Amino acid sequence: MKFTAFERTQQGTGASRRLRSAAKVPGIVYGAGTPAMIELDHNALFFALKKEAFHSSILEMELGGTTQQVLLRDYSMHAFKPMVMHVDFQRVDATTKITKRVPLHFVNEETSPAVKTEGCLVNHVVNELLIQCLASQLPEFLTIDLGHLATRGQTLTVKDLKLADGIKVVTHGKPNPVIVSVTAPAAEEAAPEAAATPVAAAAPAKGKAPAKDKEKQNKK
Repeated sequence: MKFTAFERTQQGTGASRRLRSAAKVPGIVYGAGTPAMIELDHNALFFALKKEAFHSSILEMELGGTTQQVLLRDYSMHAFKPMVMHVDFQRVDATTKITKRVPLHFVNEETSPAVKTEGCLVNHVVNELLIQCLASQLPEFLTIDLGHLATRGQTLTVKDLKLADGIKVVTHGKPNPVIVSVTAPAAEEAAPEAAATPVAAAAPAKGKAPAKDKEKQNKK
């Protein structure tokens, strides 16, 4: 994806406030050289942030007549307004080693035997993974094929993934995190709950006194 940024000369709270009033967003680009203060068109950035690829792929930033490859590193939003307050980018090249969260795209879930034949439910435990690789290897997303899921209780873990050489999943010490799990069909899950619900005692019919009350009346 491509976007345009402009050099920013003024800094400070007041300057940033004036930029936002003019529908601009203050930002910074750092890495592989001297950090540069930049500004971007607010509306263009706001709608770019809604696109998945803007968060997880190498971007081409045009600045001062040159094009640089960058990654979106951070951004902040207003507490309650739909307004981008600040944005950070990192310059990268083919040799830059990066750690980045990448979204997961699940395919063939509906046609898997677990869903189509057994009627099971597939639970997506995570929807993104933190990976480490060279910037040139960064995938926009990872495709997870669920077509082989067949039985209840089956799981898909990080070790089951087939990743390109040089791409490593960062698990923060967890040996083999679960990505997807197969659970029982919804009808079977609801059945035990229904069985556990006690049946309410039948209320006495209208106009009929309870047995004890009848005994008292007879004694009188």
